[in-house]
Amino acid sequence: MPSSSSSSSTTLTNLLVPTYKQSIKTLSAWLDKAGSEELLSKRLAPDMLPLATQIRFVCLQAQEAVYRLQNKEISQSVLDLAEESRQFGKEGAIGDTFVDAKARINETLRFLDTLEANALDLDGSAERMLALELPGSLNFDLTGEQYARDWALPQFYFHMVTAYSILRNAGVDLGKADYVPHMFAYLRPPAPPAKAQEES
Repeated sequence: MPSSSSSSSTTLTNLLVPTYKQSIKTLSAWLDKAGSEELLSKRLAPDMLPLATQIRFVCLQAQEAVYRLQNKEISQSVLDLAEESRQFGKEGAIGDTFVDAKARINETLRFLDTLEANALDLDGSAERMLALELPGSLNFDLTGEQYARDWALPQFYFHMVTAYSILRNAGVDLGKADYVPHMFAYLRPPAPPAKAQEES
């Protein structure tokens, strides 16, 4: 169930961490429905990355954002995950099975579970400037808040939606309810029948 934060102001931690956790659990549930491991090599378009890589990029985005917002050097395990994502399909590459994909998902969830309630909000992280360097000599300077809003969340959702679309396009039985199952925690109970209200 999503954590309740109605009585607290929005922080980077309570915006990002619950979003990452509930979405990654949802991704795991999609894999349970997928069935065939052949789907890991499926792509939405010829020039897009396969499902196996989309899964790893979901996990990578969640972990990388934590390190960047904490102003820490990105760990070797996260760098290894990035490299693993790029090597899918090559001889001897790791990650060609659902077991591998699930392992990356579970590792990411365990990592997120270790975070304190204010883990991404220390030392003025929202206002602190950070540098984002991308391939092709694309370099960006932005605050932690801008990074979370304009890069971390959009990138995370991009890979989530692409994974969903690959599976849906391949015929996996997924629908809107499978994309936002966390919303059922907020579902309003149906009103009792009018007759029952009168009798009470």
